[in-house]
Amino acid sequence: MTRRVLYLIACAAGPTQYVDAGIRQAQRAGWDTCLVLTPSAARWWEPRLPELVELTGHPVRSHYKLPTEPDVLPSADAMLIAPLSCTSLNKWAAGIADTLAIGLVSEGVHLGVPVVAMPCFNQAQAAQPAVPRSVQTLRAQGVRVLLGPDGYEPRPPKQGDPAAYPWDRAVAALPALP
Repeated sequence: MTRRVLYLIACAAGPTQYVDAGIRQAQRAGWDTCLVLTPSAARWWEPRLPELVELTGHPVRSHYKLPTEPDVLPSADAMLIAPLSCTSLNKWAAGIADTLAIGLVSEGVHLGVPVVAMPCFNQAQAAQPAVPRSVQTLRAQGVRVLLGPDGYEPRPPKQGDPAAYPWDRAVAALPALP
């Protein structure tokens, strides 16, 4: 039986330091997990990227490929963008796909791929007027945005705990495997 493929897409937010925990959580749930990082998040993991390649069994992507290069990842059956930074949330909702990470989910949701997003930003960032508009825009497109009691709840600045990011909630929100 072929396992279904999940693209775990992580932005440069504190919990990305622990994205390996999110990968393991998805793998325990039965997903063949491919990792895509924003360019900034890839810089955080640069010295340890081989560790993530070994864990997933796939190359870790962070940039668009050249037109002459082959696709190195299998097609996604679902996408989870977690942690989703405030910047990437607002760019995605505005249709700005200037990174592979945002390009994949921007296109995927309109190709019928189930997309779940769990943000991670503080209360000051969440207070920006663009944030609720962006969440509403993505939800209207069919994205399941986990913001609030059933997902991620923003905390005061400098009071978050990146190691306690609720990867289990994010993975549990994915479509059920057959």
